[in-house]
Parts: sequence; structure tokens; C-alpha cells
Amino acid sequence: MTILTRDDDAHIATLTMNAPDRLNALSMAMLQALHDAFDTIAADDTIRVVILRGAGRAFCAGHDLNELRSLRAQPDKGAAGLKALFDRCTALMTRIQSLPQPVIAQVHGLAAAAGCQLVATCDLAVAEDGARFGVNGVNIGLFCSTPMVALTRNIPTKLAFEMLTTGRFLLASEAQHQGLINRTAPAEELGEDTRALAQSIAQKLPAAVRIGKAAFYAQSHMTTAQAYAFTGDVMVENMGLDATAEGIDAFLTKRLPDWPT
Repeated sequence: MTILTRDDDAHIATLTMNAPDRLNALSMAMLQALHDAFDTIAADDTIRVVILRGAGRAFCAGHDLNELRSLRAQPDKGAAGLKALFDRCTALMTRIQSLPQPVIAQVHGLAAAAGCQLVATCDLAVAEDGARFGVNGVNIGLFCSTPMVALTRNIPTKLAFEMLTTGRFLLASEAQHQGLINRTAPAEELGEDTRALAQSIAQKLPAAVRIGKAAFYAQSHMTTAQAYAFTGDVMVENMGLDATAEGIDAFLTKRLPDWPT
């Protein structure tokens, strides 16, 4: 069985984590497959948006605990093997935010531990009404330190610490209220609503979205003064595009822009 599948349609690539028997756990194989897929998509100018979803009963239950236990048990290599796995996970999360195209998490069922980290890392997220989100590693004695990085950049600090230290889950409605996801949808409408969001982005000028995503994350680490200086240059770069000039002309003359398809 293919651990990750890809389907392309109308400038949208849909990646489906396909290990339902393990709740799409982020094993080393899954992490590698995702990273390779994102690398391929990054170089594909026909793709403007990516939807990431999971097969089966859950979006993603986090790391594969059997794999973690096996790595830990390796004589004289346990720490190195575990570090390699967590480094691979970090590389994937970094790759998602460095990807030129926006990535939308389509969440159903459960997003736990590193699965919750994955949702927090994606640029956007849509979840079914019954979805649950947690960083519950503390329940088995493993504090979710790496998931904490993405989580604390999405939701208030005290709520994140409560989740990390108690293992409690957020329901989709609270996750939306706290900023972890963008919107919720009934289970039967989740795919349709996620795709509608993707299509809305895919209709925009791809070059502008790519420039904007890169600038969005770059400026977030700067002081306010640095961010304004940097984004001013980005605006100049964007204005220099012929397609942007066409977009402005189209708006002023009340017609649709003639952008590259």
C-alpha cells in the first residue's frame, strides 16, 4: 500500500496520508514521503495550493509509538536514532512553511501530538465539527516539546501550556476560536469546504501568493521597523510584475484580469 498518495486537479494538489491502520502516524517513512512530495510540488509551477489530509478514521495521531520504542531499544544507537527521527520531523515542518504554495490541512477525527503540530504548521486549516486537537504526550510520560513550537505560535501561551501539561483536547469549535484552525464544517461538507478555500486561493495571481507567503513568514521574526522596511521592498518587487500591472489595469477598467493559466 502506498503510504502517501497525490491527486492533482485544477491547480490543486491533494496529498493523502495513507496509513489508516496506524492513524496516519508520522513514522520515518511517512515523514520522508511527505518531505519528498513537498519538494516535488515546490518545483511544479502548475500547482498553486496543496491540501493535506488523512485516510481512515483520523487526520494524524502523531509519531509512531512502536517506532519510537524500537529506536529507543537499539543498543548504543537509541539516542541517535530518535534524534534523526525528530530532526526529520522538524525538516518537514520547516519545508511546509518554506513551500511556495499555501498548504491547507483538512482535518477529521483526531490530530494529536505531532499530528496537532502538523495542523499548526500548515498555513491554513479546515476541520470537521467533531475533530479533536491535542498535545497529549504527557499522558504517557513524553512531553510534546517539538509540537509545542508550532502550537505556541498559533494559540495563547497559557492555553498551550495547559494542553501540554494536562493532555486535554480542544474540540474544533474551540480550536477555531483560539486560532489553531480557520473554520469548521460538517463532516459531510469538509472536503467541499476545504476545496472551496483552496480554489479561492488558486484563482489569485500565483506569483503574488508565492511572494506573499515567503514574506509572511520572514517578517514574523523581525522587529516592527525591520518588517516594514523588508515588506516595502517586497511590495516594490511585486509591483514590478507585468501580471500585477495587468491586475491593476483590469480592476480600474472593471474587467477580469488576463493572468497566465
